[in-house]
Amino acid sequence: MKWTSWVTAAVLIGLIGFVVWSSLHIGGVRCDVCIDFNGRQACRTVDGNTEQETRAAAITNACAFLASGVTQVMACEHTPPTRAECHS
Repeated sequence: MKWTSWVTAAVLIGLIGFVVWSSLHIGGVRCDVCIDFNGRQACRTVDGNTEQETRAAAITNACAFLASGVTQVMACEHTPPTRAECHS
């Protein structure tokens, strides 16, 4: 086996290790968010690093299920959640 193959294998193993390590260390905050939009409701739970970031991700995730098209998604994301609970 050539030395470049060993280097490539080592880089790939390092990259896989980093992805696994970073995915296990995510989520200092968990938010449960429910949104009512156009007569439908969606609830989503998201883990993240900060409360603001996690709440926004949960709202975006719920609105992706409830709305179609850019205009509806933007309107949904500006709708106040019916339930939003975040905890560390």
